[in-house]
Amino acid sequence: MNYYSTNGQATNASLEEAVVKGLASDKGLFMPDTIKSLPYEFFENIDKLTFQEIACKVADAFFGEDIPAETLTQIVNDTLNFDVPLVPVTGNIFSLELFHGPTLAFKDVGGRFMARLLGYFIQKAGKKEVNVLVATSGDTGSAVANGFLGVEGIHVYVLYPKGKVSEIQEKQFTTLGQNITAIEVDGTFDDCQALVKSAFMDQELNDHMVLTSANSINVARFLPQSFYYFYAWAQYRKLGRMEEMVVCVPSGNFGNITAGLFAKKMGLPIKRFIAANNKNDIFYQYLQTGEYNPRPSVTTIANAMDVGDPSNFARVLALYGGSYPTIKKEITGATYTDEQIAETMKQVYKEHNYLLDPHGACGYRALEENLMPEEIGVFLETAHPAKFLDTVEGIIGDKIEIPAKLQAFMEGEKQSIEMSKDFADFKQYLMSI
Repeated sequence: MNYYSTNGQATNASLEEAVVKGLASDKGLFMPDTIKSLPYEFFENIDKLTFQEIACKVADAFFGEDIPAETLTQIVNDTLNFDVPLVPVTGNIFSLELFHGPTLAFKDVGGRFMARLLGYFIQKAGKKEVNVLVATSGDTGSAVANGFLGVEGIHVYVLYPKGKVSEIQEKQFTTLGQNITAIEVDGTFDDCQALVKSAFMDQELNDHMVLTSANSINVARFLPQSFYYFYAWAQYRKLGRMEEMVVCVPSGNFGNITAGLFAKKMGLPIKRFIAANNKNDIFYQYLQTGEYNPRPSVTTIANAMDVGDPSNFARVLALYGGSYPTIKKEITGATYTDEQIAETMKQVYKEHNYLLDPHGACGYRALEENLMPEEIGVFLETAHPAKFLDTVEGIIGDKIEIPAKLQAFMEGEKQSIEMSKDFADFKQYLMSI
């Protein structure tokens, strides 16, 4: 399958080129030139399939033309060795718990899948080493770092904003060593993302080393996240519920909701999506006005959503031909302050004995305020609440248990390289390697 650039100025690329390059030469994001509809029989029998079987079918629609079936099945099975339960919170609101992977965050699927797919292409092409640059506002860094840890021929550089990720999130990618290097940037997530994009566009740097990205700008990172939506609907069918399903996605860089929109384009019968924002509500404002006005991000307690210029907005536009009325029909929005997020976490814990993290709280509240009687709501609980330990405990007034996986990370020693947000400094560092 060929992949085109959202900016429309670059030549089409193969899957291998799209994965290895990460970003098109015209600075656009790669998009598959075809989105295949899945057959009626698949949806009729989906509730009888395992998570892995569902993912294999979806993955084949994206990657089957380019990857041998046996290899693709192995990649999927290696990626998905954990469950994603659909948990009732109230009568018509369910949490899809995406935090049961190795780093307890939804990005484990994309990170692990991409590591294996990129590893396959490196081995196939006989490349000596590929360098992965990834900007993170929290969970992306840990998921990608742990997904790529120890993978031969790949070195990962995680760029993160100094003082703007939780301690546990930071420990998950700064304590690994081996082929993982953490770079602590004196700036925001948007500054980190700008450094990554600038690196891809610098010819001297690209002549010096092979670069790619593991952010959701890479097709191998964001497309596998569509697996979740199919599996959620399969579990919903098992419940025998007949209401129309609405999915609410806590949204930062918009890779996750874009994957859901792809799933709907493939035939998954989701009625509509809600994009839940924190105070970084650029997309919400777009839905109100039709104008996209990025701005510097602000720090909130839902830090993984602190994005002021979501990269994947370009993919949303491409999916719907730039049609604002169509986008507005498919997606509604919500935006919440820190006070509202905290209020929701406290209320749900007290009234329903369900522990939300700050991002999931945005999703829950948007459903509570926007669901119709004939609808059932599913929000994505994207990371384990213990990853935001001080924030969550301070809000609910209670101690929470730290999973053993997280405790193991906390015992490690932080190792990071401090960096300014000036690209010249970052380039000089990479050129010295």
